[in-house]
Amino acid sequence: MSAIEATLPRRLLSTPIVGPLAALLVACVFFSLNTEQFLSGGNFSLIIQQVMVVGTLAIGQTLIILTAGIDLSNGAIMAFGGIVMTKLAVDGVLPPLLAIAAGLAACAVFGLANGLLVSRISLPPFIVTLGMLNVVFALTHIYSQDQTVTELPAVMTFLGETFQLGGTNVTYGSLLAILLFLLFAYLLGQTAWGRHVYALGNSPDVARLTGIRTQRLTISVYTIAGLVYGIAALLLVSRTGVGDPQAGQTDNLDSITAVVLGGTSLFGGRGLVLGTLVGALIVGVFRNGLQLMGVPSIYQTLITGILVILAVTVDQLSRRRTR
Repeated sequence: MSAIEATLPRRLLSTPIVGPLAALLVACVFFSLNTEQFLSGGNFSLIIQQVMVVGTLAIGQTLIILTAGIDLSNGAIMAFGGIVMTKLAVDGVLPPLLAIAAGLAACAVFGLANGLLVSRISLPPFIVTLGMLNVVFALTHIYSQDQTVTELPAVMTFLGETFQLGGTNVTYGSLLAILLFLLFAYLLGQTAWGRHVYALGNSPDVARLTGIRTQRLTISVYTIAGLVYGIAALLLVSRTGVGDPQAGQTDNLDSITAVVLGGTSLFGGRGLVLGTLVGALIVGVFRNGLQLMGVPSIYQTLITGILVILAVTVDQLSRRRTR
C-alpha cells in the first residue's frame, strides 16, 4: 500500500463534515427504529421546512465564524428585514418586489455596520453584534408598532408554496435554501474570496502580510452575511404568511448551534458550509424525532445543549492534537 493510500482514510476522518454526517446518520437510524412516521417523505419534507430559515441564517453565521467572529444580531436583523418588506408592501409604499429588495438592502446595511465597527474600529465581534441585537430589536418594534403585518401579497408567500417531488410536497423555499448552501460551498471552496476568508480566520496577521486586504474582506463578509439574513427573512415571511416583530429571538443561538454541530471551529479558519447544513439537519432531526417519540420539548432543548458542548469539546481537542 502506498503512502498516499495509507493516509487517505486519516484525511477523510479529519474532514470536518465526517463527524456531523455520522451523527446525522446515527440519529436517523435511531429515530427510524423507534418511530413509524420518521422515514416518511412527508416527515423529511417537514424537517427541511423547519430548518430552512435557521439554516439560511446559519450560512451567514458560518461566514463570520470562519473569520473567528460571531454574530448575535442575525435573528434580530432577519426580523427587521421581514417587517420592512411586509409593511412597505402592505402599506402600499412600494410594489411587492421592490419592498422585498428594500428588506434585503436593510439587512445588508446592518451587516455592513457590523463589519465597519469590527474592522475599522477593531471592536470585538461579540460586543458589536450584542449591541446591534438590541438596536435592531428596538427598531423593529418601533417601526412595526408591535403589530403583526398580515394580508401579504402573493409574491411574498410564493416560496411557501409546494411542488411535487417523488410524491412528496416540497416548498420552493426549501429548494432556495439548498441552492444557497451549494452557492456558498462553491464560493468558499473554489474562489479567491473564499480562500481569503479561511486565511483571515486562521491568522489575521499572516493574511495581512500576504497581501490580503483584511479590513475590506471583513466588511464584505459581514455585509454578505446581512444579505443572507434578508433572504432568511423572506423565507420566514413566506412560511408563516405574516411579518412578525417577535420573530427570530432565539434564532441567533440556533444558528450558532447549527454551525458548531456542522464541524466549523469557533476559533475560525476551519469548517465547511455544507457541514452547517448537516448541523441544521441534526437539530431538526433530533427535535422532530423526539417530538414523534413524545419527549417533552424541554428535554429536546437539554439534548441540543449537550450536543453543542460535545461538538465544541471535540473541536478543542482536535486543535490541541494538531498543535
